[in-house]
Amino acid sequence: MLVTVAHLLATLPPNTRVLGLDPGAKIIGVALSDVGRQLASPLTALPRAKLAANASQIAALAREHGAGGVVIGYPLSMDGTAGPAAQSARDWAHALSTQTALPAALWDERMSTAAVNRMLIAEADMTRAKRAAVVDRMAAAYMLQAALDAHRRTE
Repeated sequence: MLVTVAHLLATLPPNTRVLGLDPGAKIIGVALSDVGRQLASPLTALPRAKLAANASQIAALAREHGAGGVVIGYPLSMDGTAGPAAQSARDWAHALSTQTALPAALWDERMSTAAVNRMLIAEADMTRAKRAAVVDRMAAAYMLQAALDAHRRTE
């Protein structure tokens, strides 16, 4: 079931975490909120596979970490419109939610990977190879943090 971030966060029981997912063509970056849903942290990266396999992995992560829902990156075009990539992400999110029985919300993830790469180059002075190992899960955390922050501002 696809819901808004506000609905997702408002309907979760207290102390329930949220997973953030940044689904790429080859890798799904995964982030996790704290129990107060104030802070997002990078968790892991999963190889993109068939939906059933990824749904099983994501459901297992949710159980292991006490997550009751997922916020999934929604790759809108730079002008804010939903192109083919956004529609594909919406379809994937809906199917994932159905297979995992976790409510899912979409969040605009424009520029999250680019922002993380810039930070890793400027602040951490990481090589391309080292960035590749962490960028997906950090982009998921960046996107989830933006969703948590936006929700907190509207409460």
